[in-house]
Amino acid sequence: MEWALSLLLNNPEALAKAQTELDIEIGQSRLIEESDLAKLPHLHGIINETLRMYPAGPLLVPHESSEDCTVGGFHVPRGTMLLVNVWAIQNNPKLWSQPEQFRPERFLNVQGERDGFLLLPFGTGRRGCPGEGLANRIVGLTLGSLIQLFDWERIGEEMVDMSEGPGLSMPKAHPLLAKCRPRPTMLNILSQL
Repeated sequence: MEWALSLLLNNPEALAKAQTELDIEIGQSRLIEESDLAKLPHLHGIINETLRMYPAGPLLVPHESSEDCTVGGFHVPRGTMLLVNVWAIQNNPKLWSQPEQFRPERFLNVQGERDGFLLLPFGTGRRGCPGEGLANRIVGLTLGSLIQLFDWERIGEEMVDMSEGPGLSMPKAHPLLAKCRPRPTMLNILSQL
């Protein structure tokens, strides 16, 4: 959530598109609901692009090869521990056009939830994270609510610092500080909460 809001504050046109999408698809008389998520492709694009650039776990859970195999042209003996660097795959310029740029539209025409093995923030296959569906729904509802209800802006003129901190879960080096105010069209809903 913090990475997504930081990216949106540094890319106000993407934030405006998300607000417009929410206004058109949901309106201004009710809050976003789980059943609305399927008709919000730009919001999904924002979430997927955030997970591509800043995966919560940059390294997948270690795996052990059960037999001799070849991976990427390298012989891997049986019993070898394998670590998949998801961050490196998802930010590889050979696989992604301009990977350093935040472009949620890259996910607007993706078939299904995955784009092959290029987007792996939750792993894949039988060893993939069982909480992926729940996480996507919760982040979609929370981020969607924050975008729907509030106007957001940076504290000053400078861009939000996107430095990564130390740790296995890829935290931001500096916590996000931002200004928000209720959107005038949403005051009626906020007064009922």
